[in-house]
Amino acid sequence: MAVAGGVTLTSPQAAAATCTAGTSSDFNGDGVGDRVIADPEATVSGAKRAGLVRVVLGGGKGVSEISQATAGMSAIPEAGDGFGTSYAAYDADGDGCSDLVIGTPYEDVVKDGVNLVDAGAVYVVHGTPTGIGAGSTIDGYTQAGLDSATTTEAYDWFGYALKAGTTANSVPYLVIGVPGEGVTSGGTTYTDAGCIEYIQGSTKVSLSQNSTGVPGDAEANDRFGYSLSGTNRYFAVGAPGESAGDLEFAGGVAVFNHTLSGGMPTPLVGLGQDSTGIGGASEAGDGFGTSISLTGYRPSDQTYNSDALLAVGIPGEDIGTTKDAGGVLVLRIQPSGAYTQITAFDNSVAGLEGGGALAGDFMGQRVAIVNTDSSGVTTSANVRLAVGEPGRDKAAKDAGAVHVFRPLDADLGANDKLLTRGSGLPGTATARDYTGVAVVAGTSYLYVGVPYSKETATSKGVLYVLPWTDVDGTTSTGTTTNKPGSDGLPDAGSVFGVIG
Repeated sequence: MAVAGGVTLTSPQAAAATCTAGTSSDFNGDGVGDRVIADPEATVSGAKRAGLVRVVLGGGKGVSEISQATAGMSAIPEAGDGFGTSYAAYDADGDGCSDLVIGTPYEDVVKDGVNLVDAGAVYVVHGTPTGIGAGSTIDGYTQAGLDSATTTEAYDWFGYALKAGTTANSVPYLVIGVPGEGVTSGGTTYTDAGCIEYIQGSTKVSLSQNSTGVPGDAEANDRFGYSLSGTNRYFAVGAPGESAGDLEFAGGVAVFNHTLSGGMPTPLVGLGQDSTGIGGASEAGDGFGTSISLTGYRPSDQTYNSDALLAVGIPGEDIGTTKDAGGVLVLRIQPSGAYTQITAFDNSVAGLEGGGALAGDFMGQRVAIVNTDSSGVTTSANVRLAVGEPGRDKAAKDAGAVHVFRPLDADLGANDKLLTRGSGLPGTATARDYTGVAVVAGTSYLYVGVPYSKETATSKGVLYVLPWTDVDGTTSTGTTTNKPGSDGLPDAGSVFGVIG
């Protein structure tokens, strides 16, 4: 059970610096980035699928392991908690050390003697100059403990998705997805309509599609808050269960900016495949917004990243009679909420590596877009999009793949790369590896987790770190492989390699 409590996020200027600020995901504040790798199905203290998170400190300074068994936690490991299902890093308290937010959406919470199954909890583990984990201050929150205006309920999945960062005004923000939240409207409660908890400074607000100005209507199974992404100016919320008329699970995405108005961030636009200017059409089961990713975009008439590029995964998209082949959409978002489709594509586009769209590829199950150079005007050469295709049968049934694109290219096939294990990625492709379920794009590196690896050498899961220059073919630095039992990582785990 998580301990309820309050939270206020302060600006970086509000606390005395004890670490060297300026590097993201730097939990010991030494100026070197650290790596977070989750295993939400790991057995901890005998509790199966309780979950844990490992932090690989940069510069070879060791590995920290964090779980609900870590001293200072307000809960204990329990079967099926899923600690580490989601995580995000940012400097919540302004001391110069990054802090780690960890979602535990399947945590059971006891309230008034009643066990609320899968209500969910979130933990903030504060970084210190000596590392993170043991010795850290750890704050634990239920939904009502975080925001007293809400109620903790069974099956809310509080913490299923997380996004954290700093606004353009240097104020830290945190967004928490609660896709199982029931939303009441007009006297009717809509199960799994979903909501988010948004925190910026002293502002804490719960938002659903029933909130003022938020696009869409709260309906059963919308799962608003299932996916999240953000930049310093914008954030986006996926609702892959959103209906389009009678078409269930067609999906939708809402985009906000961080400017507070009326005690809440400003809603900008709601998007779906039926939106004006977007190619394709909504269909039942498309799952538009199952995965979303934002990155900054600087137009030629601006001196900063005033806009954003939004990538949307549509893994349930049918291509003709080819079921669940999947697809991807990329949009440019402007400060007014105006949007422009940059590209919409699937594997049937001529010239792409991999040989066309196949049933069950689930292209877009994960998307990760990044502007690798945000210091100047955005160009095609600086934007990368990694797309997970976990059902692709490249070398074995459901071995999976990660497809890399330059989405601003006029010809998507000119520079695309299909990465599979044994071809672009280390290892040997094995049936049901589902490569592509865990993908993160950084400015210098592409991170590919294979938590369900069936290969003998990596049967507990694995994470690959590839320099973008290697993916491009301009260098041959080589891929870094993280797996249990090597480089200081304990030789234990179940689905090591969950990232993002």
